[in-house]
Amino acid sequence: MYTQSDVLDYVNEEDVKFVRLAFFDMNGVQKNISIMASQLERAFSDGISFDASAIYGFEKAEKSDLFLFPEASTISVLPWRPNTGKVVRMFCTIKHSDGRIYKKDCRSLLKNAIKKAKEEYGIEFNIGTEIEFYLFKLDEKGEATKIPFDEAGYMDIAPEDKGENIRREICFTLEQMGIQPEASHHEEGPGQNEIDFHYSDALTAADNASTFKWIVRTRAANSGLYADFSPRPLPSKPGSGLHINISSSDSTKNKNIMAGILSHAAEMTYYMNPTENSYVRLGLDKAPKNIFWGNENRLALIRVPAITNSDSKRLEVRSADCECNIYIVLTLLINAALDGIKNNLLPPEEGNNTLSLPDSLEEAKSIAQNSDFIKNSLDF
Repeated sequence: MYTQSDVLDYVNEEDVKFVRLAFFDMNGVQKNISIMASQLERAFSDGISFDASAIYGFEKAEKSDLFLFPEASTISVLPWRPNTGKVVRMFCTIKHSDGRIYKKDCRSLLKNAIKKAKEEYGIEFNIGTEIEFYLFKLDEKGEATKIPFDEAGYMDIAPEDKGENIRREICFTLEQMGIQPEASHHEEGPGQNEIDFHYSDALTAADNASTFKWIVRTRAANSGLYADFSPRPLPSKPGSGLHINISSSDSTKNKNIMAGILSHAAEMTYYMNPTENSYVRLGLDKAPKNIFWGNENRLALIRVPAITNSDSKRLEVRSADCECNIYIVLTLLINAALDGIKNNLLPPEEGNNTLSLPDSLEEAKSIAQNSDFIKNSLDF
């Protein structure tokens, strides 16, 4: 775990010239301010101010000064930048001038949920993500098209699979940044790819997923391609999901955890599926529509994967897509799981699918706005 002193020493000794201070808007889009390395000590002590009224979902112009405080433990070198005059990135905590943490700092929301789970319930959660995306060609002006990079299918190999080299570069870059990818392959759609992550604690998993999307877009652009994370970019082809694998330090609570997530699934949908295009994906191919669980069942909202090792028991939540704010989604999933534990909820019988997810973004928003669970979990 790097300390502020460690980071300052590294910056001075390793020819670091620029420090990117990263944070996220309410859509989960990464933002950053780049400061000179000479300003890092001031950033640690006093923060770096920014205009919150210019960030989606934050504040109005009348009172819009907020401050970024970098977290030393999250330092990572950007491997695609020059070795001389290095560039590093750190995630930040967003605070008011009086030191209060900003209530819409989504990383802090997730930290609070993690802390609640550990201190009040003695539970720690591990998260592993599976992220799907399309690679599309650019036109002569460099603008994105809807022409897939290849016509390969599920787990095809080169030469049909043209994304093999790009996935390799993505995985190498992730490793250089201290992130452990677990597997990668071509998905079912033409130009569609998937990269899976080894499990980690929830905050690290969210940081890694956010960093991953940035790396994919960067590597795709360097290859003259466009990386598309939208839920269903091609109407007649498979959609792209963000599958979230959840395990806990107490597997005896798995049924309670499952029941809690299922009971709040409709309320969480607005945040797990935050665009109109999200609702084009749900219910088609293997994207869930009904709220039920199943062993090995990829049509279920929660799948219980088959395992060969009893230590790898987990639940896979299959409804979310990559347009979501992963920090808010994991905050909600943890709180839903804790609600299941607190109230000793039990799931319905396997395959019982009488309830369904909302049909539209408008319906999902209405359900979320009227949910006490959402209000108590996010408190915006």
